[in-house]
Amino acid sequence: MPVTQRAIEHVKRMIAGGELRPGDRLPTERDLAAGLGVSRSSMREAIRALTTLGVLEVRHGSGVYVTALRPGDLLETFSVLAEVSQGETLVEVLQVRRMLEPAATALAAARADDAALRRLGALLDRIETGGEGETVAADISFHQAIVEITGNATLVAINDGLSSRTFNARVWRGHREAGLAARLREDHERIYQALCARDPDAARAAATVHVMEVERWLRGALEAGGEG
Repeated sequence: MPVTQRAIEHVKRMIAGGELRPGDRLPTERDLAAGLGVSRSSMREAIRALTTLGVLEVRHGSGVYVTALRPGDLLETFSVLAEVSQGETLVEVLQVRRMLEPAATALAAARADDAALRRLGALLDRIETGGEGETVAADISFHQAIVEITGNATLVAINDGLSSRTFNARVWRGHREAGLAARLREDHERIYQALCARDPDAARAAATVHVMEVERWLRGALEAGGEG
């Protein structure tokens, strides 16, 4: 195992074992390096890598600390997947969404309160009446709000990582150019109505249809050479 990776694994074990807890200050770089038998430069690289991953944070003048280890922080770098994926990899991202979104939407149908439904209704209005940029933003917020209703912070972070404003804009633009934008709006309406009815089965079905519609569009665009 490369020296830097060994240092990374050592710090991770300290956290997993409870030796270091969220908010704790790490021993000095010198002490960590000496205890592990690695150079300070290798230890510094390990700390830099764990900082990028959201595990550690450097407080200038104070030291290095374990973060709160919130899922959103730890999975922040995951969001680059949807933003830069192309071709078949993007299809795979949608397939993962097809596994997760219907289950999340079904759970949201069972847990949604009136305030959450009002928020979703307002976002649905923006999807239906907004301009291109507002529609895209409202669409992303609509699905994020649904997942937030589940109360599962890890699922929220994963969903955020699988969402791409750039790709969403391409989906809406492609549907508009094909005269099919109404189909996307109808998908969102069906999801919303299922949530309002507190019907998990209908919510699951509506979310599945929606993701499959986006996947169908993407495959068609790839075959036509319009997406890469």
